Amino acid sequence: MNVISRRMILAAVLAVPAMSAHAESLRCNGHSAAEGDSRLSVLYKCGQPLLKDSYCAPAYYVDTFQPVPEPFAAAVVPCQHTEEWLYDRGPGHLMAKVRFRSGVVQSITYGHVPR
Repeated sequence: MNVISRRMILAAVLAVPAMSAHAESLRCNGHSAAEGDSRLSVLYKCGQPLLKDSYCAPAYYVDTFQPVPEPFAAAVVPCQHTEEWLYDRGPGHLMAKVRFRSGVVQSITYGHVPR
């Protein structure tokens, strides 16, 4: 099997989970917040979150899951500023976690609060 065939098979295998994934949205006060919205837009639509957290996520090599090693990461590749907002949607509903990268909604996930 040549290198091109291997790469095509690998790309197809990696694309299958991505095709089944779908973007979530968050319904708040008659509005819908979604991926690509700004922090200001989510704040306007949904109000203040129950909790906010911010951290510096590690940088990864392009098209890989390998993090850039620390000596290079600190000097050459800055970390990515990430914020997570937690919304309590009320009784009978799962909590919503909105993740922002560079001030834009990257993902919205639902689940229980981790302990």
